[in-house]
Amino acid sequence: MSISAIYTVIFGLSLDYQVLLITRMRERWDSGQGTDEAMAYGLEKTALVVTGAAAIMIGVFAAFAFTEVANTRQFGVGLAIAVLVDATIVRLVLLPATMILLGDVCWKLPACLDRRLPRLDVEG
Repeated sequence: MSISAIYTVIFGLSLDYQVLLITRMRERWDSGQGTDEAMAYGLEKTALVVTGAAAIMIGVFAAFAFTEVANTRQFGVGLAIAVLVDATIVRLVLLPATMILLGDVCWKLPACLDRRLPRLDVEG
């Protein structure tokens, strides 16, 4: 099992966390709050969900470590470690720190994308 396979699977799994976290942050930012308040709100509302889901996935993937097939063991251990790093370090530490450093710039689209992308409002 190659590292690229593990990366591909973990990238797909981690997108759910990212969408959930950023959506909550964007809700607060759209209501007129600053980036710091939006980031704190998003973390407050999603940290337990992200941590719980990651714990379940780590348990499932760690169970693969006890199989007889070497590739399955490697895949399970690799995914368990990747989920742990993604859910703790990336989503709960690096993302908020980067957003604090960037401030309101993290919510702006480049002009060329702003013109081309459709305007969607899920709440009507």
